[in-house]
This record gives sequence, C-alpha cells and structure tokens, in this order.
Amino acid sequence: MTLPTEDTRVLYPGGAVDTQATVLHSMPLGDGRSAVLLDATCVHPVDAGWPDQGPDLALLHHGAAFWPVEDAIVGATDGSALYIGVDIPVAKGTPGWAFVVVHVVDAAGLSAGDTVTVEVDEGLRDSTSAGHTGCHLASLALNAALADRWKKEVRPDALGRPDFDGLAIDESLIGPNASVDTYRLGKSLRKKGFAVEGLAKALASIEATVNATLTGWIETDAGVRVDRDGDRLTDRRYWVCELPGASARIPCGGTHVTSLGTLGVVTVTLALHDQDGTDVLTMNASASR
Repeated sequence: MTLPTEDTRVLYPGGAVDTQATVLHSMPLGDGRSAVLLDATCVHPVDAGWPDQGPDLALLHHGAAFWPVEDAIVGATDGSALYIGVDIPVAKGTPGWAFVVVHVVDAAGLSAGDTVTVEVDEGLRDSTSAGHTGCHLASLALNAALADRWKKEVRPDALGRPDFDGLAIDESLIGPNASVDTYRLGKSLRKKGFAVEGLAKALASIEATVNATLTGWIETDAGVRVDRDGDRLTDRRYWVCELPGASARIPCGGTHVTSLGTLGVVTVTLALHDQDGTDVLTMNASASR
C-alpha cells in the first residue's frame, strides 16, 4: 500500500472550483465506499479539529465515469496507515506525517495513477463562503460592541479590540449564507475581566450596535482575500479584509467571498441562556443576498 508522503496541495483558498489531479491512493473503507487521495484538490474538507466549515459537494470525473464526493475529510498518514477525522493520532506538522484531503466516494473504480477532473458545486461554495466571511465580520463587530465590558487588558483581535470572540468561543458553525457562534461566559472568562452583569438587559442595544457596524462595513464593499504561506493543506492561511482604516487579518482555513458588497445585508441576532449553570451567548448571523 503506497500512501502519500506530502500534504495534499489545496486550491480552494484561491477560489478554485475545478482542477485536474492525479489519484495517489484509493482504498475501501469497509462500508462499500472508498477513500480517494489526490495530489491536488479544489474540494474543501471538514477538519475534525475545528469543524466550523463543512465539506464542499463535488464530482470526480475519469473518462466517461464520475463519482459524487459524498464527504471530504482531513486525514493523515505515516506511510503505513491512513487515519481519518477524529481518528488522527497526531497534531498537524508532526514529522513523518502527511495530512491529506480524503475524498469519500460510494464505489471503487479509481486507481493510483488515474487522472481525474474535480468539479465543485459552485452554488454551495459561494453561499458557504458568504457565511464564513459574514461570520468573521460579525465576530469583529461583536468584539467592538463588547469592548467596554472588559475590566482587564486581554489579547486584542485583528482590529486591536479585546478579543471576546477568540476568548469565549465554544463552537462555530458555518452554513449557506449564515453562521452560528456559541460563547461560554463562565468563570474563566470572568477571571480574565469580562463583566457579565447586566448583559441580558443590554443585549438588544448590543445587537443593534453590531448590526449598525456591519451595515457600515458592508457599504464600503471592502476587498476580501485569503493569504497563505504555501499551497499545502497544513500551511497557514489567513482571512484578510481591508476595512476602513485597518486591514483585518485572522487565521482561517476556510473559503470566502472576494468583497463585502457580495454579502448584501448581514443581520445578527443575539440570545442569552443558561446551560448547566453557565451563561451562554449565541450569535446568529445571516446574509440576505
């Protein structure tokens, strides 16, 4: 069994939705499906380490045959075995390990050395990219709206404000033209200096402030891009947005639109509830395009 020795070369950060690639490895998964590894791909995979953005929908074409990609997942191999998703036993960057995009298809038929055409569903890619860009933008606007609630100095966000999003985030889920972020307002956050008192009463005002900030930013039609240190799966990538007076730069492995104007109107709703004795803040962001 020959497995890759290098990380998959990924093209989706630059917006690619189709490419030609070579099959490096194909193996049965034991449930009638197969795992296909390519030397390069434009298919965005889900990463079990932080599964905020799900996989693209795609097709693999070889000659007259084609295989729908039922799932795309980050995997890793040490050359002797392939580990997929939550079964990966090492961290990214571990010497001797290659991190790969695993294309899960419903049947065998592809072999090492085959040339395939990879085609991504452009509609889903576009709407998911809008959801992801809107998510980052909303997090920066929320940080700004909550800045006066910090009683101690904490690490700054990409615009220099206290990074509530980075310090309190529990889960982030990106969907078509939408996102849901969940924040835990527990003891550790309070010890860092965040004041929870009176938050429920102030929530409507905070929500209005966030939405006003988003409206102003989107009206500028600021450019958005993904900077990257390289084109391999584990190379660092960054979401960059040229906001008025500042360039925001956030580590991110997802896909994005190219300008804020394509988002239309982004609206945030905030909700506060108790979860097992801990206050939890939920932010829903949606783009009406």
